[in-house]
Amino acid sequence: MHKDTKTPYPTCQFCSSREASVFCDLNHEDLEEINMNKGANHYKKGQVIFEEGFRPQGIFCINEGKIKIAKRGDRGKEQIIRLAKDGDIIGYRALISGENYSASAYALEDSIVCMIPRQQFTETMQRNPALTHKLIYLLTHDLKLAEHKITELAQKPVRERLAESLIMLKQTYGFEKDNKTLNVVLSREDFANLVGTATETVIRLLSDFNSEKLIQLDGKKISLLNVPKLLSLANIED
Repeated sequence: MHKDTKTPYPTCQFCSSREASVFCDLNHEDLEEINMNKGANHYKKGQVIFEEGFRPQGIFCINEGKIKIAKRGDRGKEQIIRLAKDGDIIGYRALISGENYSASAYALEDSIVCMIPRQQFTETMQRNPALTHKLIYLLTHDLKLAEHKITELAQKPVRERLAESLIMLKQTYGFEKDNKTLNVVLSREDFANLVGTATETVIRLLSDFNSEKLIQLDGKKISLLNVPKLLSLANIED
């Protein structure tokens, strides 16, 4: 597990991402205890936060940044199974189940991520039934998304999957100030690993979408010009 040098700890009580996290309803004492026992690290773009096959030592909470969770197949092909943002927690399924990580987490951009040790997290969860309920919701939501992904890969054409991925990126990370440019930058390889196809196919289809004025390409940045048409193409509702 690779990480950068220690940075000044974000303070849980005044964390800008707290209201978006599962810890938003914890009382002052529990927040203070977590704050005293957690660690925080700065991860450069591309660095590993946790790695498939390793045993979890705690739970990770994203203070700032964008993270991809990806799994490698037997032939080494990567499949992005989840994207995470400020306030999200990652690595909790393996921690709760007592299993090794089934996927790896990488920073998509420079990020600050806190790690709450296993014992501290378990004790906090035992004292807070509401936190347990939120985790149960997250686990069931993850299962629903996994079922959807399996069905999508089996039944949806690549063109529809690309349109749905663009909408999903909008829903996860939003737009920049122009209200049309996706507030995340993915390599074409990451795009392919998100959609579940070859990089060459994604490059061709993005070019097609650009020609059809569904999107606008500016290097790796992508602007959504016709969200209703993308929604229709993806067969989903916003």
